[in-house]
Amino acid sequence: MNLLKYLGLSRSRSKDGDPMAHMTWASKSISRTMSRTGVFLKKQIWIWPVIATVLLSVLAFGVRNAIETTMKANLKSQLQTLLSVEIAMLDNWFHTQMSNATSAANSVPVRESVYELLATRETPPVATTKPLHELQQQLRKQLGPVMSSHDYVGYLVTDKTKRIISASNDDLIGKEIPEYDAFITRALQGEVSACPPFPSVVPMKDEFGRVRTGVPTMFVCAPVRDSSFEVVGTLALRIRPELEMTRILQLGQIGESGETYAFDKAGWMVSNSRFDDQLILLGVLPDEKNAQSILKVQLKDPGGNLQDGYRPKQRRSELPPTQTLTAALTGTPGVNVAGYRDYRGIEVVGAWQWLPKYEMGITTELDFSEAYRPLTILQWTFWALYALLGISAVAIFIFTIVVARLRREAQKASIEARQLGQYKLERKLGAGAMGVVYLGHHAMLRRPTAIKLLDVDKVNDSSIQRFEREVQITCQLNHPNTVAIFDYGRTPEGVFYYAMEYLDGINLQSMVEQYGPQSEGRVIRILLQLCGSLFEAHSLGLVHRDIKPANLMLNRRGCESDVLKVLDFGLVKAVDEAKQANMTSSNSLTGTPLYMAPEAIQSPNSVDSRSDLYAVGAVGYFLLTGQPVFAATGLMELCQQHIDAIPVPPSTRLGKIVSPELETALLSCLEKSRSKRPATARDLAHLLLRCPTANDWSLDDADAWWGRHERGVGNPGNSSGSTLAASGNTTVAPKAFERTMISNDGE
Repeated sequence: MNLLKYLGLSRSRSKDGDPMAHMTWASKSISRTMSRTGVFLKKQIWIWPVIATVLLSVLAFGVRNAIETTMKANLKSQLQTLLSVEIAMLDNWFHTQMSNATSAANSVPVRESVYELLATRETPPVATTKPLHELQQQLRKQLGPVMSSHDYVGYLVTDKTKRIISASNDDLIGKEIPEYDAFITRALQGEVSACPPFPSVVPMKDEFGRVRTGVPTMFVCAPVRDSSFEVVGTLALRIRPELEMTRILQLGQIGESGETYAFDKAGWMVSNSRFDDQLILLGVLPDEKNAQSILKVQLKDPGGNLQDGYRPKQRRSELPPTQTLTAALTGTPGVNVAGYRDYRGIEVVGAWQWLPKYEMGITTELDFSEAYRPLTILQWTFWALYALLGISAVAIFIFTIVVARLRREAQKASIEARQLGQYKLERKLGAGAMGVVYLGHHAMLRRPTAIKLLDVDKVNDSSIQRFEREVQITCQLNHPNTVAIFDYGRTPEGVFYYAMEYLDGINLQSMVEQYGPQSEGRVIRILLQLCGSLFEAHSLGLVHRDIKPANLMLNRRGCESDVLKVLDFGLVKAVDEAKQANMTSSNSLTGTPLYMAPEAIQSPNSVDSRSDLYAVGAVGYFLLTGQPVFAATGLMELCQQHIDAIPVPPSTRLGKIVSPELETALLSCLEKSRSKRPATARDLAHLLLRCPTANDWSLDDADAWWGRHERGVGNPGNSSGSTLAASGNTTVAPKAFERTMISNDGE
C-alpha cells in the first residue's frame, strides 16, 4: 500500500506528466485525509498501543544494532588514524633531533675540540696548546648555538670506552653512567639514536629550577668521527621530554576524555597525562606541588574504576599490567573498541603500537562512555518512548490537536502555493543545498522564469544574508554570458525569492558526458565567452571561486546557438570587502576540488582573478580531452596533485595532435604560480584568438550541432530534458537533468 497516496501526500502531475509545483508537502486533499484518519483512530484506538509497541521494539533492535556497528567501525578508523598521525608526528620530531645531533657532531669546530679532548686522555697524553678547562669551555661555546636554538638542556661527550670526557654538568666528567650505556653503544657502532625518557641518576635541574635526581631525561646521540671516518667518540644532547614530546602527544586528544601518551617496556608512562590533577585526587600521583605523571605512573589495571571510589586490595606495583601494555609489548599494533580498563580503572577504547626504534609504545584512548554516548542517548530515548505508550490516551488526544493544526497550515500552504508575489508557480525544477527552484510565469509579462526561494527549513540570519548577497552580486553583472536576474523580494510570510532567466540548454559537464570531447574550435568559442563574463566580474573586484563545467550552460538564445551562461555566483568573493568575504567562511576551502587552483587549497583567502583562470584552463582541458586535469582516488590526493603535480599535455592525453597555441594557453592557465598565468581573462582571450583553430567552429556548425541533438538537449518533451542552471545556489534542471545537475553549495 502506498503510504503517501493513503495520506494524500503524493505529488499531483500536469497533463504532460510533470510534477506540479508545491511550496510545502500539503495539498488540497490533506484536510479530507486528516478527517478520515481521525475517524479511524477513534474507532480503532485500542490497536495503536499494540502496534506502537511492536514497531518500536523492532525499530529499537534494528536501529541500535545498525548504529552500534557503524559507530564501532567509525571509532576504530578514527582511533587508528589519530594514532598513525601521532606516530608520524613523533617520528618526524625524532628525525629532527637526530639530524640536529648529527649536524652538531659533524661540525668541524666541534670535532676538532673533541679530538683535542681525546688527545689529553691518551697514554702518554698528547701535548695540547690549551689547558683542559679551556678545551671544556671551548666545546661548550661551540655547542651553545645548537643547544639554545633547539632547546637542548645539556650535552655530554664520551670516548670509545664510554667514559664521559666533556659535559654541561662538570660532575659527570670522567664517569661511566650505566644508564647511558644503550644509546652510547649504538652511537659507537655508527648509529644515530634516541633513547626513551628515563629518570636521571645524577642531580639535574628540573623545569622548575630545582636540582635533584629522578628528573625526566632523554638523549639523542650521534657518533663523532675522525678524518678517516672512524668513530672516535659520541655526542649526546639532552632533551626535556615533558616539553615538546608531551606537547606533540597531547595534540591527540579526542573530546573531553581522550588522550594520547607514551610508555616504556617497563610500563612507566614517559609522557604527561592530561589527568594529572585527577590522578593526585585518586592517589595515583603524590600530592605534591607541580606533580607530573611522566615517569611516575605505571600502566597497571586497578581492577575497578578509581574515579567511582573503587580501591584495589594490592599495592600498585603488584597489580597486573593494562591490556594496552600487554598487547603493545608483543610488537603487534592493535585497536580495541569493545572496551577495557586503563590505568585509572576507567573503561576506555583505544589503539596502540610499539615503536622498537625508540623503545617505547604509543597509545590513544577515549572513555567508553563518551565514545558510545550517542548509543546511550538512543537507548534512553527508546525507553522514554516505551514510557510514553503508558499514556497513550493523552498521546492520541495531542495527536488530534496536531492534526487540527496541520489542517490549518495545509489550508494556508495551498493558498501560498498558487501564487508568489507577481509570479505564478508551475512546477519544481530542482533544489540545491539552500534553495528550491520553480518554473513560473510573471502575471503581466507571461515569460517563463526560473524562481528560486530559500528553503524554509534552513532559514537563519546567515543563510538569508548569503542568499541576498548572491542576488546583489549577480545583479551587478550585465554581461550577456552571465545569467540574468530579473527580480527579487520576500513574500508576506517571509519567504525570500528571486527570479532569473530560464535557460533551455545543457551544462558542459553533461555535454561532455553525453557527447564526448569537443573540437578545438568549439572549445575556444566557449572559453572566449567564459572569459568575457569573468572579465566583467573581475573588473568589479569579484572572484567567482567555483568555475566548473556544471556551472557553465550552453543554450540557444536570440536565435543564436552555443551561447554560454555562467551560473552560481553564490561563492563569489568580493576581494575588497572583508565583511562580505567573511560571509563565505573565512579560511574555508571553497570551490570544487577538480577545478580548484593551488592557492585556493593552501590559502583560500588569497584567491584572486587568476585563481578563476586556473579553473578556466581546467574546464578547457576537460572539454578538449573529456577528462579532468587530474584523477585521484581521494580528496587529499587530488588536492596534492593540484599543488605539485605537472598536468599531462592534452595532446598526450588524447594521443593526437592539438594545436600548440591552444595547448600552451590551457597549460599556462594551469601553472602552479599565479605570476605565470595570464594576468586577466582578456589576456587569456587574446591567447585563444591567436590559435589557428579559433575560427573553425562557426555559427552554422553550432546550428547544425543543435539541430542534430536538440531532442536530447532542449526539447522539454524528450526524456533527456532541458536545463536551466546548475550546481548549488542557482540550480534549476527540468526532467532528467534534475538528477545530474543538482549539487550542494560549493561542491
